[in-house]
Amino acid sequence: MRNILAIWQREMRSYFVSPIAYVVLAIFLLLAGLVFYSLLASVVQQTLLQAQYGQGMQPVDVPRIVTQSLFQTTSVILLFVVPMLTMGLFAEEKKRGTIELLLTTPVGNLQALLGKYVASLTFLLIMFAGIAVIISPLFLYGRPDWKPIFSGFLGMFLYGAAVLAMGLFISTLTENQIVAVIITFGVSLVFWLIDAVLVASSTGVTRSVISYLSVVGHLEDFLKGVIDTSHIIYYVTFAFVGLFLAYRSLESMRWKG
Repeated sequence: MRNILAIWQREMRSYFVSPIAYVVLAIFLLLAGLVFYSLLASVVQQTLLQAQYGQGMQPVDVPRIVTQSLFQTTSVILLFVVPMLTMGLFAEEKKRGTIELLLTTPVGNLQALLGKYVASLTFLLIMFAGIAVIISPLFLYGRPDWKPIFSGFLGMFLYGAAVLAMGLFISTLTENQIVAVIITFGVSLVFWLIDAVLVASSTGVTRSVISYLSVVGHLEDFLKGVIDTSHIIYYVTFAFVGLFLAYRSLESMRWKG
């Protein structure tokens, strides 16, 4: 545990020593803030128009509509952000030649892997904390139901954790960070679009399997306020497979070295 904590501290320092972390965080929060403002303004304007024309008899759940749409947009933004968080976790170690030192120390492959993964998860939580600050006016000026918002954050975290694990594995395969970014984004996009592209042309069991593999398909219920254990199992399994492949990749480097 102490070794994992040491690797975590090292990676967190490396995140914030580099300007990339600040740029990624600033751009992410800027985009999230703009999306939140535009969604809130649009929903409020639509509500006022309905009331003006006598169509406002049914109450509109503004916080639910805004947060659900914000999370949907954020999930797309994460497709671009996650590769930047994982690109240097092992690729930079290989480029600098410090990967051999890391793998031959008493830390061990598993502890090094978990330390780096937990660091990327921590940065993801920092990003989500920023989103929580952005949507805080909904609680300051209203009384929204917190359960769908919590469910949305949980789904987004599980979704991000799964994609981070995959990006971590890809980072072990190359010493070029740009290559790691491109491959991670490409693979993430495949799992994102697989449901929309291939399900329509498939039938039976094949269609069910393809639909199950879609990362965004399991996110929709969370955004609606539904916490389904089958979706949790999917994301946890996805992350486990990614970490297992990354561990096997590190083991192969140890034997080759």
